[in-house]
Amino acid sequence: MTDVDARKAARDEIKRSVPSNVWLQNDEYIEQLYQQIRQHPISNHPAITALNSSTFGEKALKEIHLEYRHAIVQIFTDALLMAQYQCRQLEPRLVSGQKMFSRFLLTFNVLDEFGFTPDGSPDGSYTGDPNNAHYPLYEKVLSDLGISHEMRENHLPSQVSNQLRECLELSYNDLSDVVALLMVAEEVVVLFSAPLRENVKALGTDIGSGYYYCHGTSSDTQAQADDDTHALDLKYVLAQSLRHEEYERVSKLCVKYCDLWVAFWDLQLNHLLVANTDSKNKHNLPAMVA
Repeated sequence: MTDVDARKAARDEIKRSVPSNVWLQNDEYIEQLYQQIRQHPISNHPAITALNSSTFGEKALKEIHLEYRHAIVQIFTDALLMAQYQCRQLEPRLVSGQKMFSRFLLTFNVLDEFGFTPDGSPDGSYTGDPNNAHYPLYEKVLSDLGISHEMRENHLPSQVSNQLRECLELSYNDLSDVVALLMVAEEVVVLFSAPLRENVKALGTDIGSGYYYCHGTSSDTQAQADDDTHALDLKYVLAQSLRHEEYERVSKLCVKYCDLWVAFWDLQLNHLLVANTDSKNKHNLPAMVA
């Protein structure tokens, strides 16, 4: 049996499924969109520096994790599975069966999210543990931070957290929209996972395994993550899906989603500032960590 690079094979088949002129136009557009995202203020938000400096204390990190849970963690696999489902929209436009190439590529992300990992065998088989699914791993981080089940259930999400969740959920009915927002979400994960890991670690929480060990870039020596690879996979799926008349709408949607993430982290920094000010006023001491 000949070894096959399954991911490369899927990407190659996706590229072949689209007329070359359409592929070139879509590829150029997506590259421009990607640069726009990377130049957006979310890419150098001051919260990244604050997290890397372990500026946020236990109270602030609890709030961040509850908000992040509502905004994206609880619904990420919903969006991913909706993207797989909405590949059905490709059927009338492509040769029969070619929608499966994007579904195949998205499955790599699904397997990661559900707790499967390559087992290292020559045939590329996977092994898995449902307890290693990313959502349960995130819930364990909350437990490690001392966030009880009651605190999770009683948490009232902020307006921006609700808006982030709604923005992604409203994209479910359109393949290009949901894939584009998932691509942005992966970029946000890449930007903030390592900084969050550093700040959580500063509280004495074990980050040698679990949620923060499987999030970040494939080049991160402190993690076993593939979020940058998944983002590239999503670029291929988007290139198969996109029609020229969708460009403007998709661009506006991605910028809106980035803007909401800026507002999300602005709010977290504002909470930190208020907490530090209150602490300084109370103790008549220099500003302290939240």
